[in-house]
Amino acid sequence: MYLDEIIGDVKLESDKFESKAILNREDVIGWLKSIAGFANASGGDFYIGVEDKTNKLIGFDRKGADNERNYFNNQVNEHLTPRPQMKISFIGYKVNGKERFIIKIAIDESAAKPVILKYKNIPSIFIRRDGFTNGATYEEIIEMSVKSKKTQYDILVSDIKYESDKFLDLHRFYKEHNKGKVLKEKALQSLGFVNEEGYLLNGAVLFMDNYDGKKTEVQCSVFSGFNKGSDRVITINRFNGNITSTIDYIIEFVTMRMNHSMVKLDNTHINIDAFPLRALFEGVINAVAHRDYYLDGTQIQVDMFKDRLELSSPGGFYRGEKLGKTYDLSGIISKRRNELICGVLVACNVMEAAGTGFDKIVEEYASADEKHKPYIYSRSDHFTLVLPDLTYDRGIENDVVEGLNFVPVPEGTDLDEKVLNFCYLNAHKVSEIAEYLGVSDSTYFRKRVLGNLEKHGYLMKSKVSRAAYYKTNPDMVSV
Repeated sequence: MYLDEIIGDVKLESDKFESKAILNREDVIGWLKSIAGFANASGGDFYIGVEDKTNKLIGFDRKGADNERNYFNNQVNEHLTPRPQMKISFIGYKVNGKERFIIKIAIDESAAKPVILKYKNIPSIFIRRDGFTNGATYEEIIEMSVKSKKTQYDILVSDIKYESDKFLDLHRFYKEHNKGKVLKEKALQSLGFVNEEGYLLNGAVLFMDNYDGKKTEVQCSVFSGFNKGSDRVITINRFNGNITSTIDYIIEFVTMRMNHSMVKLDNTHINIDAFPLRALFEGVINAVAHRDYYLDGTQIQVDMFKDRLELSSPGGFYRGEKLGKTYDLSGIISKRRNELICGVLVACNVMEAAGTGFDKIVEEYASADEKHKPYIYSRSDHFTLVLPDLTYDRGIENDVVEGLNFVPVPEGTDLDEKVLNFCYLNAHKVSEIAEYLGVSDSTYFRKRVLGNLEKHGYLMKSKVSRAAYYKTNPDMVSV
């Protein structure tokens, strides 16, 4: 039997048609690029169980078809970003009285382009043209990006059907933050949680009770001192779970490990938390709400140091300003990267309908001195909120700037980048630099590291009395 015998209107000669007898496990790219190519063009139909060129039906029994579909889904989820919009269906037929199935994948033109095929950490972009799938040209990639209809990950449709009993954790979270009120189905529908066919949007999937994928991964670490480079790591914990459990996990991790102190007054005392709970909560909500969920292989980073807490989220501010560093948190305007996720968090009463929630953080630190003021900085691939430890009297000790750009230092050392980071904002004495790095203030360190950086113009040296101070040269090193 042949395909046109069971599907009368199939267009076998169309450039929107392709078939495979079986998915090649040894050459995954060979067929994955076709899926990406259709999605990056104007869509197409991909059949499995149909011999290529002849269109003869090979088919599968019911179990074999189910296994082939699952393998297809797993490979697409792992290697294509964003996942193309498509409908998968089984088409049955009979041969000698026995039931057989082929698989039809109807791929829509992607709302978010380009769809990227990533295999063995090598990204590629393919497009379908004239009946063949080829690598996209530079001009085609630019055109795809310009014509992309939707760019937000969370508002694309998944292949998972909505089931109300799979969101008990979300209902619990809503009830906790809304004085016992119940989250109604209509509220989720009004947010666009589910499309008209009953499929969940990507953002909704991240709220499912059983979600434990990499999209929401968090790494929480505690360091004994002031930086990652030279201090002992006390603990590193990783967590995967839905969005609400991720928020709860980070809050619990920090509150169980942060310091507490007490200030005595005449007739009473005041208890002080290292990080005000309201400020901590706002920071965590902000990191989750504005995370770039397209970025695979990344995680929200929660780092506790002796003098501060750093909350880093993948992705810079969405269509916002690239910030080197600012204490003016109230002045930051960042558009929403994730409309659905933000909408759900607003409905749960844990996020403001407008703004970033930074005003509340500023209020919590309003009475703190200059060394205990929170700040934020953003790069193209992440943004970081820094909350000073209010129980540490000296404030933030190591006011460093991350993500410096500079040409590698001739005859350089492994310590160069750390030195340039530490000295970028403020000049420091040799002893301070050595202490920060966790190395001895030796002649070797002064000549081989600092001397070499000064020699090649990366550090500027000055003297105050008899002490030598070093500061990073902004003409050689930029943020």
